[in-house]
Amino acid sequence: MPNNSKSRRVVLVDSNNRSLSIGSEALPEPAADEVLLKVFAAGVNRPDLMQRQGKYPAPKGASPILGLEVSGEVIAVGKDVKRWKKGDLLCGLCNGGGYADFTVLPARQCLPIPKGLTLTQAAALPEVFFTVWHNVFQRGKLEAGENVLIHGGSSGIGSAAIPLAKAMGARVYATAGSAEKCAACEELGALHAVNYKTEDFVSVLQDATNGRGMDVILDMVGGEYIQKNLELATLDGRIVNIAFQQGAKSQINFLPVLMKRLTLTASTLRAQNASQKASIAKELEEQVWPLIASGEVLPKIDSVYAFEDIEKAHARMESSEHIGKIIVEINH
Repeated sequence: MPNNSKSRRVVLVDSNNRSLSIGSEALPEPAADEVLLKVFAAGVNRPDLMQRQGKYPAPKGASPILGLEVSGEVIAVGKDVKRWKKGDLLCGLCNGGGYADFTVLPARQCLPIPKGLTLTQAAALPEVFFTVWHNVFQRGKLEAGENVLIHGGSSGIGSAAIPLAKAMGARVYATAGSAEKCAACEELGALHAVNYKTEDFVSVLQDATNGRGMDVILDMVGGEYIQKNLELATLDGRIVNIAFQQGAKSQINFLPVLMKRLTLTASTLRAQNASQKASIAKELEEQVWPLIASGEVLPKIDSVYAFEDIEKAHARMESSEHIGKIIVEINH
């Protein structure tokens, strides 16, 4: 086995006060279609915080341990795994269990480390790029020359969506909550970023696009944004929701949907089955990984914390002051 004690360190959530601590449990063995990874870095994502708070239960069959994305070294592979072998360096999407020094994950949800990236950078890729590719390109069907609005442009999702959409030939716009965050969005490739706290993004972006509006809108806010998105979308526009941070319920006027032939859709990555995630991984490797290897699209890292400082990493996420991804490094 990969370590002498046959145990691993994991982040545990106290069921009473929801505090985090480092504990130990038995080292898992990979199932037939899984790899066992020695984890060097893990990404922190908002669903981790929600699961910690008891607001986002893990799907049936998923690990109760937090953590949705990791990078590291393959220690062992299941009997049906052909592509990966011991010693390979990769990153991948977990079904939970990423906050650990060893974890198992489906082999078809793994990807090679893009050329030139560190393991720390690679841990920032899976969750956001799986999400962006599926929602902006597969569901939103964004094409070159179209206008796309990325709400939460300075978030982990936003910081991946902006440069990728630009690289694909779209005209990118964003919203964010401060002048600093708006500047960061424009550095990432947005033509214009609107401070939603001080400006009406609908009117500002209608002006910025000469009245055209948006072909695709990626939204994780919901609430009052639902109606505003309908107003801002152009003819045959596509609005894709990936979260509802302001709430999933809203009284809206559906007339713009009729008049402009709008498409409203939504998805959550974690609930998709293994085949769907494997399909996304395949397209990412073909379409996006070359852009990352060339440096045209790169992960935006906000901050890096030691494994033992996982509470600080969560506090940074909760503050909503971050710009880009928050990563935890694990020493062995």
